[in-house]
Amino acid sequence: MARRGEDTRNRILVAARSLVMDNGFSATSIDDILKATNLTKGAFFHHFKGKADLARELVEWHARQDLEMFERFARDAEAGSDDPLDQAYAFLEAFEDYVSRESDDRSPGCMYAVYTYESMQFDPSVRDFVADILRQWTSMYVRLFQDVIDRYPPALPVTARQLAETIVSIIEGGLVLQRAYGDDRMTSRQSEQFRNYLALLFDQSRAKAAEPRRKTAARKEKAAA
Repeated sequence: MARRGEDTRNRILVAARSLVMDNGFSATSIDDILKATNLTKGAFFHHFKGKADLARELVEWHARQDLEMFERFARDAEAGSDDPLDQAYAFLEAFEDYVSRESDDRSPGCMYAVYTYESMQFDPSVRDFVADILRQWTSMYVRLFQDVIDRYPPALPVTARQLAETIVSIIEGGLVLQRAYGDDRMTSRQSEQFRNYLALLFDQSRAKAAEPRRKTAARKEKAAA
């Protein structure tokens, strides 16, 4: 019974996310969700006290999925290389691949943008939660880029926070344009350009750092011959 109840709750959340992303929160009614899930009002109110409760549960559920996804990207990037710049590239590429894929239960756009645009629909705790999630995104990128800067001095003066705020802005803006234009590749293309910017900032510094190792390897090879 517990498993079936959890499945029902997830069906409601999946349907609500799709409807909210397509129509906005204020234009999505409980009846719309019931129609999409073929559930009764009793089933809905067993899991949620009302629409306000759904609003909070929906964005928290969505944020947990995002966090799990980013943690997986970070683990995979770290497993693939011990070079922080390669890790940053791999992390961004994984996100680009994800965001450009079509998914049956996700509509294009950003849930946090929807909640921000309709902020007066929600109580302060929900608005604060959305702001905190975006700050967590930024902090995650700050750590990622600080590791790069610590290893490879950038070609231009820039801080890890500035880079983090730039990529978060690119992602949020890209998702809005992706929805407006109906272009599944919009956000990934903008992220690719950001990777090109990182290459301009750090690749030359990395090449210089690698030069002594190349010379040492060449000397050892010559001595062995």
